[in-house]
Amino acid sequence: MASAAEQLAANLNFGSFAKATELKKRLWFTLGALIVFRLGTYIPLPGINVQAFADVFNQAKGGILGMFNMFAGGAIERMSIFALNIMPYISASIIVQLLTAVVPSLETMKKEGEAGRKKINQYTRYGTVILAIFQSYGLAVALQGAKGGTVIDPGPFFIISTVVTMVGGTMFLMWLGEQITARGVGNGTSLIIFTGIVAALPKALMQLLELGRTGAIGFGILALLLAIAVGVIFFIVFMERAQRRLIVQYPKRQVGNKVYGGEASHLPLKLNTSGVIPPIFASSLLLLPATVTGFSGGTGPEILQTIARYVTHGQPLYIVLYMALIVFFSFFYTAVVFNPTETAENLKKYGGFIPGIRPGKNTADYLDFVLTRLTVLGAGYLVVVCLLPELLMAKNAIPFYFGGTSLLIVVTVTMDTVAQIHSHLLAHQYEGLIKKAKLRGRRG
Repeated sequence: MASAAEQLAANLNFGSFAKATELKKRLWFTLGALIVFRLGTYIPLPGINVQAFADVFNQAKGGILGMFNMFAGGAIERMSIFALNIMPYISASIIVQLLTAVVPSLETMKKEGEAGRKKINQYTRYGTVILAIFQSYGLAVALQGAKGGTVIDPGPFFIISTVVTMVGGTMFLMWLGEQITARGVGNGTSLIIFTGIVAALPKALMQLLELGRTGAIGFGILALLLAIAVGVIFFIVFMERAQRRLIVQYPKRQVGNKVYGGEASHLPLKLNTSGVIPPIFASSLLLLPATVTGFSGGTGPEILQTIARYVTHGQPLYIVLYMALIVFFSFFYTAVVFNPTETAENLKKYGGFIPGIRPGKNTADYLDFVLTRLTVLGAGYLVVVCLLPELLMAKNAIPFYFGGTSLLIVVTVTMDTVAQIHSHLLAHQYEGLIKKAKLRGRRG
């Protein structure tokens, strides 16, 4: 089956694209919103000595700050008003999803349709505010404790102003992401992270070429890295499109003199149901000790410094833990987002069944069995994609932007956005055909 990108390339008619006024408005709105986001990443927090913070950041950039700086498009490196980016919103969304699976009241609310979805979204926003307050407060305290005069005038006023500014920046990005989703093209939250990564890719590529020019890495390693990056992109596209289609049969039913139903449909199960969540969570947990050690200037607890030495890029313990956490979060998050029992109940409710499988519990067990096997393959795919660049990054000081996580985000968001553009274009063409048919009917 052709992908959305292939279908768009095959059916693209620039004449019809030019006439798709609604699609053009959506594209321009999306572009304008993302430009606003990029401009905000260059507005520094009040009370920060930018040069002093740059020195502190260079000491801690190998930790979680470096990874979050990649997602934020350099906002943390510049300590801008968007330094927290949209990560608190993503964390709150994941927490609410997890609670939905274990709290009966939230699970009932989820089944209420649009009204329940709005309530859950509101809880997610409240959670975003709470997480942003805690994170911005912790960051403000860490900035005051950093060496080198990072904060011009330390004190309670700096902490309050930092918390208010950063929480406001996060809430603005959350609103901007929702506006892009509603009035633009693609998922707004994903596009904001995507823009942050892509905006820094040219600089990262120049740094990589500079390492090759100065001899820090050999030409063979440089060519191998670029070849691996291209290969990983093709591999991600192939695996993200992969799915297992379970045939679902609907029985025939007679209403008066007409017979309805009897068609066969399919239930698509993605190979990688968990998406990019497992590598992001795994990296965040493993890089936390290195980040704390970097902020403390090497004066933190000795046990924390020991952990940070062993849990760094390229170390055997880091690689083993990284693999284990990716596999764990793959299974955990898949269990949260896909409920075999609920799916089996919905199929039974509408009269659908999988040929050869009894409706109800047997169908749920079969779905769980198939999903478990798919998740094993999906977790293995994520491990390969994330660890292959990771090994080269550790040995050759390659920027974060060429890691598997960043490539995974860029490719998946691109595929989803192209699919939406394709659907909008097809909808416009379909509306045009309906109008032509109506005109012919009137003339006839």
